[in-house]
Parts: sequence; C-alpha cells; structure tokens
Amino acid sequence: MKRAGVCKFRLYIADHTQNSALAVTNLRRICNVHLAGRHTIEIVDVLRQPERALAAGVFMTPTLIRFVPAPDVRIVGTLSQSSTVLAALGLENSAA
Repeated sequence: MKRAGVCKFRLYIADHTQNSALAVTNLRRICNVHLAGRHTIEIVDVLRQPERALAAGVFMTPTLIRFVPAPDVRIVGTLSQSSTVLAALGLENSAA
C-alpha cells in the first residue's frame, strides 16, 4: 500500500457489546499509529441499520471493511491481533 494513500473503513458493530467496543478501540489505535491523518472510519450499528448490513453481506459483528483503496478487505472479529490485521490490510511494513 502506498504510504501517502488514504484508507476508508466501515466497521459494522452490534450496539455497545463488548466485542464491538473492542473492535472500535482496536481499529482507532491501529489507524492512529499506522495511518495518522490518512484514514476515515464509519461505524454502522447493525441493530439500528440492519438494511445496510444486509446490503453489504455482513452477517457477523464486528466486521471491518476497508473499501478504499480497492480491493475491499473484510476482517471479522475484535481486531485484537494487530499483526494479523496489519497484514490483512497491507500495513505490516508501515512505519509508525
């Protein structure tokens, strides 16, 4: 991934459950360290907007979708295994 690029994320959560809260915290931490000033995060609560989850094919929460840059990348879970998340997002070699 190009260092100067912007990443856009959409995180599907289920209200204020523990796993959803962990995913939000972990995603923000990862973005602040590896994509400072070069990311946007949209949070979609599937209990309030189930039609958006269905349209995106999201059936489990939390689910993260990085849709910019293409291609889309999906990660299901709390995002607590940073090295795995960074590798999936192509950020494992980015400097902090």
